[in-house]
Amino acid sequence: MTETGPVPDPSDRPPTAPPAAAAVKIAIRGLHKRFGPKRVLEGLDLDVPEGRSLVVIGGSGTGKSVLIKSVLGIVTPDAGSIRVDGTELVGASRATLDAARRKFGMLFQGAALFDSLPVWENVAFGLLARRLVDRKTARERAIATLARVGLGPEAADLYPAELSGGMQKRVGLARAIAAEPEILFFDEPTTGLDPIMADVINELIRGLVRELGATALSITHDMASVRKIADRVAMLYGGKIIWEGPVERLDDSGDPYVDQFVHGRAVGPIEVGVERIG
Repeated sequence: MTETGPVPDPSDRPPTAPPAAAAVKIAIRGLHKRFGPKRVLEGLDLDVPEGRSLVVIGGSGTGKSVLIKSVLGIVTPDAGSIRVDGTELVGASRATLDAARRKFGMLFQGAALFDSLPVWENVAFGLLARRLVDRKTARERAIATLARVGLGPEAADLYPAELSGGMQKRVGLARAIAAEPEILFFDEPTTGLDPIMADVINELIRGLVRELGATALSITHDMASVRKIADRVAMLYGGKIIWEGPVERLDDSGDPYVDQFVHGRAVGPIEVGVERIG
């Protein structure tokens, strides 16, 4: 069963431009990606202002993960442009991609820790893989970084299986910031956490992004997380960004798609399919 409402096509409305005073750190233009017959991104445009936290919202299957993986270089777009500090990444050489990725830190959904490595090696993985420091220095850096996310040195030699879900998220966050990145990516950072631990992680993310002076691009369904960590919010629907603006405008966006999603309403312009059982 599908509920719809009489509203205009969102693809006819261009996204709101970011503040003129903010330089653009990540510029995405005309991004397309399809998997077989399924079109996921259809000419997506988005600017991520430097030093700001931008959160992309949208329903399941709308392409949020594909968007962030395209910027990371995990997914290759079919067409379009992704520029980081003016450097084109789509179709770029391995050397160019590697240089861009050295600016990145990523907190994956579910933390995505290496089960066979102790916590400190998980945190220092990027430092060790790129041979930026020796193992002694890497361990010291990891312990110091763990302290920034509220974990003591006793956690350094534990393994991921010995940690709670909240502790795993903290370790994942520590790994993301260990190399002091310019750009941080967060993929559903509060998934699987209870409301209190989710708020703890949101507070850590907000504080660390500001402490680092980093640019942040996040995707999430969690509106409490959006309100806590975002400076700006973009809504992805129909393969495009249909609205973008300051987080303070979420409840006053003037866009029926945004309004329905933010307030979790079953009836509205967003089509919601419900399977019948039996």
